[in-house]
Amino acid sequence: VGVFQKGKVDIIANEVGNRITPSIVSFNDGQRYVGDSAVPQLISNPTNTIYAVKRLIGRRYDDPEVQSEIPRLPYQVIDKDNRPYIRVTVKEGQTKDLSPEEISAMVLAKMKTVAEDYLGKTIKSAVVTVPAYFSDAQRKATKDAGAIAGLDVKRIINEPTAAAIAYGLDKKDNHKILVFDLGGGTFDVSLLSIEDSFFEVLATAGDTH
Repeated sequence: VGVFQKGKVDIIANEVGNRITPSIVSFNDGQRYVGDSAVPQLISNPTNTIYAVKRLIGRRYDDPEVQSEIPRLPYQVIDKDNRPYIRVTVKEGQTKDLSPEEISAMVLAKMKTVAEDYLGKTIKSAVVTVPAYFSDAQRKATKDAGAIAGLDVKRIINEPTAAAIAYGLDKKDNHKILVFDLGGGTFDVSLLSIEDSFFEVLATAGDTH
């Protein structure tokens, strides 16, 4: 999470000093863990530790991408009106079905808290980034997740566009750039055109695994 101030974006460190927070949510014995605190649960509590919801959000359950993803995931994904939901055991004998938007909202709420602790004030609105290949349905679902987290999402922008802005490339003459995004579980390449500070994604390709 970052804050735009004095003409540039400052990336904020979380409570353990990391500038990147894992998008992981875990449930164990009535407790909920989000971010770094959830990482150890990947090993000790895999069926109740949720990650990679970006690959489920805004999609139908029968989407081939969702169907190919399910066997890779240690947690249970169920069908509710042709939408993927995640079933977790929140405490012994009690299960809960959560949508990808709800899981994503928990991560966004965590980042909202990180920003609020740093700035010393309540955050009500944000710009949220998504992969360039996200469909309109996936973008809307991400915006819905922001609303659940208590954020007024002013705009959804493409991750490579955000990277280009962070490097000040919008301040230069009209040109085309190639942005490589090597993430923890994905690798994307996007070709951007920048004209008069307006960004257009011309093409995107990559491997979501």
